[in-house]
Amino acid sequence: MSEVTRILAAIERGDVRAVDELFPLVYDELRQLAAQRMSKEKPGQTLQATALVHEAYLRLVGAEEQNWEGRTHFFCAAAEAMRRILIENARRKQRLKRGGGHQRVELNEAELVVEAEPEDLIALDEALAKLAKTEDAVAEVVKLRYFGGLTLEQAAEILGVSRRTADRYWSYGRAWLLKEMAKGDRPG
Repeated sequence: MSEVTRILAAIERGDVRAVDELFPLVYDELRQLAAQRMSKEKPGQTLQATALVHEAYLRLVGAEEQNWEGRTHFFCAAAEAMRRILIENARRKQRLKRGGGHQRVELNEAELVVEAEPEDLIALDEALAKLAKTEDAVAEVVKLRYFGGLTLEQAAEILGVSRRTADRYWSYGRAWLLKEMAKGDRPG
């Protein structure tokens, strides 16, 4: 049992001190994931990687019920928390009608770069939720890569699938999301 898994189990049992032990162990890894994700954002982004990590961590350990099955589950939950924070930030920008501008959104650095406004990030989130209803594993790979900033190898390891399977999921997920989001651009 890894140290992180042991501490997560202690947190689940209600050990308040374990929360203080967890942060130093996972901070560097969470910071790296957030930095990777934020490096793809347009310069001048108001949300910084450190703030994203802290907010995600507070949501994770501040939740009433924590049922993490170990390190893998914790980092999946962290990627999901970061995704939600970024979506909330995009919605806030859209609602306030300030700072929206164009925002760089990369589904695959080498193949696809899309300049997106907050509405587009929201559309991506809605399409991803729709994908998750029928292809949950595919949606998880997309979340880990796009919102968590993980490589295919890291996503495969976290999800317990082969690198090749993760690559298939990633390719399918990107194509499905692009097609789904294009539907919203059509009139009528």
